This record gives sequence, C-alpha cells and structure tokens, in this order.
Amino acid sequence: MAFITLTVLFVLIVVTVLSNRGSSDGHAARQFRRIGMIVAGVVLFFMLTSTVTVIKAGHVGVVDLFGQVRPATLKPGIQFVNPLAHVVQMSVQTQEIKETMNVPSKEGLTIGIEMSLLYHLNPEQAADVYSKVGQEYAGVLIEPQFRSVTRGVTASYEAKALYTSEREAIAQLILDDLKKLAEPRGVIVESTPMRSLSLPAKITSAIEDKLSADQESQRMAFILTKEKQEAERKRIEAQGVADFQRIVTDGISDKLLQWKGIEATQDLAKSSNAKIVIIGNSKNGLPLVLGDVK
Repeated sequence: MAFITLTVLFVLIVVTVLSNRGSSDGHAARQFRRIGMIVAGVVLFFMLTSTVTVIKAGHVGVVDLFGQVRPATLKPGIQFVNPLAHVVQMSVQTQEIKETMNVPSKEGLTIGIEMSLLYHLNPEQAADVYSKVGQEYAGVLIEPQFRSVTRGVTASYEAKALYTSEREAIAQLILDDLKKLAEPRGVIVESTPMRSLSLPAKITSAIEDKLSADQESQRMAFILTKEKQEAERKRIEAQGVADFQRIVTDGISDKLLQWKGIEATQDLAKSSNAKIVIIGNSKNGLPLVLGDVK
C-alpha cells in the first residue's frame, strides 16, 4: 500500500508542476489538472487491482518477492499481496503418478509391474518445497524414490509372492518406505496400489501348477477328513446297536417269553374275527395257534 501511495503522490506532483507552468493560461491549467486526475485515477485503479489475487480451490499461494519466499502461504480465495510480489499457485490436491517398470525378484527374475502413487503437497510446507525444490517437485522428489523403493522391496521377495496374497503386504512396505522419504520433504504419500504385473511365461505356468496342486491337496485332505468323520459315525452307530442288543438279550428270560406268549394268546382269543385252533405244546405249555383270520 505504501508503494501505491507514493506512486499516486508522484503523479499528482507532476500534474501540479505542469499546471503551475501553465498557470498563465487558466484554461490550460484546468486541462492539465483534469488530465492529471484522470491519469492518477487510472494508475490508482491498476495499482489496486495488482494487489488483489485469487487463489484457486485446492491450491495455496506462495509469495515470492524478489527471490525472498514468504514462509506463510496464501489460502484459497481473494488475497491482498504486494503488487511487486510474484504469487505462485501450487496444488494441494491428490495427484497420481503411474509407473511401468521392470523390477528384480529375490531369485533374480525380472518382473514387469504397473503401480500408481497417490500423493499431495503438504500445505504447511508448500513454501519450503517451492524454495528448495521448485514447482516440479514430483519429478525431483517422488518419481526417482518411487522407482528405487519399489525395486528394493521386490528384490527381497520371490516372484510367486507378487502372484499371491503377499502382494498387498509388498505394496504396504513400498508405501511405508516412501512415507519415510517423502513426508519430511513436504509431500504426503497416500497409497501405492499395484495395478498389474507380468511374470515370465514359464514362471507363471509353474506358479499356477503349484497353486493348482496345493488346491488339489487341500481338497483331498478335506475328503479324507470327511471319510474319517463318516467312519467314526458308523462305528458309533454300530456300537450303539451292539449295546442295544446286549441290553435286550440280558433282559430276556424264559419266564418273560412265556408271559408274552400268554398275552398274545389272550389277545387273539378276544378277537371276534379269528378262527383259532389251539394244540398244546408239551415243552413249555404254551398254545400253538393255527388258523386263518377271516
């Protein structure tokens, strides 16, 4: 604002001097004053507009005044700044880096892998990133570290690990290592999803065969377990039948059989539809029943 005031005063002084020189002619002096006021107004307008800047949503403004970067950044919205300062808008929105690279495995194989890196600039450290790295910080800080960390992590695992459930664990290790390197420099790493990978054809076939054999082994183990359970069920059932027969056999006596025979004879004698012929049994005295039911 001081600069604007000095500029306007300078314009007014110039106009006053010119108008004094032309004071002999009143009409000319009035013209000079009028022109001076118009010029001063125009200068003031442009100076005022130059002090206003609009920071876009999802960005912060870094103020650079003749090479001196102000530590505090400007938030989104309308901001007033020194008209001589240069305001650099830096995005703090989530950015994506897609990488396709060949990485080594523990056994020395070369694996093709496609990964993404999601990150964003830390708003509190935007001025520091701008002054020390620049606006193209992603290519300087993120991409080289992303490649290096990915190769370092995959070199500790066999190729089959990238093809199985360990894949997520590997991606998490890459994420953790990148956070340690990037966040102190002002870049927040969000995630490192693994999109796809390609192994040599022979390795892929061998891994698939092994996985298929493992699944078949698990299936056979399940069948054996089921058969063992069925055999155990049958053994328990047979034991129950044997126990029943033993209990029944131990509980049956000759007198009980005679009594049951007498009860059966009585029941038949009470039937009005039966024609009964009874012949005595000399062994135990029970009747022998012959005849047809009509």
